[in-house]
Amino acid sequence: MSSARRPLLTATAAGTLLCALWFVPSANASQDAPARTGTSEGTATRITQQARALSEATSEATGDATQLADTGSPDTTPYVIAGTLFLAVGAGFVVYSVRRERLEF
Repeated sequence: MSSARRPLLTATAAGTLLCALWFVPSANASQDAPARTGTSEGTATRITQQARALSEATSEATGDATQLADTGSPDTTPYVIAGTLFLAVGAGFVVYSVRRERLEF
């Protein structure tokens, strides 16, 4: 690949990344519409109650006294590990590219 095309490819890649990031939703703390009340909260509560009743019935039927854990938050460990891995690979590419460019001169 000629060195004249390299800036064009870099600009194309950067433009593509910016266009992709345009569609990422923003995390605004403000609320545009009034909150929904009634049906969604009632449904969620009803589903939670049904899940607990099913868990209790299952544990009684099997003679097992275990309960479902209500942690309240998802497990983010895989995301942290993957993000760290991608960051390390990206840093490795940058170091490799800088070393390669210094060797060309």
